Amino acid sequence: MIDTILNHRSIRKYTSEKISKETLEEILNAGMRASTTGNMQVYSVVVTEDDDNKAQLAPCHFNQPMIKNAPVVLTFCADYNRFNKWCELSNAKPGYDNFLSFVTGAIDALLAAQNVCVAAESKGLGICYLGTTIYTADKIIEVLKLPKGVVPVTTVTIGYPDESPELADRLPLEGIVHYEEYKDYSDEDIKDLYQEKEQLPENIGFVKENGKESLAQVFTDVRYKKQDNVAFSKVLLDVLKSQGFMNHED
Repeated sequence: MIDTILNHRSIRKYTSEKISKETLEEILNAGMRASTTGNMQVYSVVVTEDDDNKAQLAPCHFNQPMIKNAPVVLTFCADYNRFNKWCELSNAKPGYDNFLSFVTGAIDALLAAQNVCVAAESKGLGICYLGTTIYTADKIIEVLKLPKGVVPVTTVTIGYPDESPELADRLPLEGIVHYEEYKDYSDEDIKDLYQEKEQLPENIGFVKENGKESLAQVFTDVRYKKQDNVAFSKVLLDVLKSQGFMNHED
């Protein structure tokens, strides 16, 4: 299991080989065994295998090729629709129309997603997370016909790998882990922690091809710009309101 985790690679190219129903269900069952708040399982997974349906999803993910190329696309959603209905049928009044409840459902969904990914990789499959899900949650809701109380939080493509990319770089352990209490970083700490990342040939190439002075500027000025973050935040907040997660009254 640890070897599987340590050798994780994001796979964006897949062979034409289909995933059997038995293998897919085994992977999804592994997802269902993930930790969940209060054992409520306030999440759902939408499986997309049909080519026409994948074509409808593709624009929601900026037409990244792996949406159409992967045999299976999984959309993980925070989902109180099912749990609220169970409560109401049981003469219990649900109080989950608030931001905290959305966060709880999103955490549950992401925990299940990671279980699914590790299980898939242990079977020789490749996976790739798509962060675009929360950028275009409104459009995904339309395509997947998600009812009130359901919000997509991440998407994972799964298939047999048709590429073998190098392991992605990661910060050293001491850059991430704090013992007993948070130890803030000095300027020298930051320089040391990011030095290896900045000196990788591919990252030097990113800086050059984008006409920037530093790798950090590639992130702030090109890949994850403030104006985009603000625009996508508005979309997500509007989705949370329309899907019933922003009622903060008593």
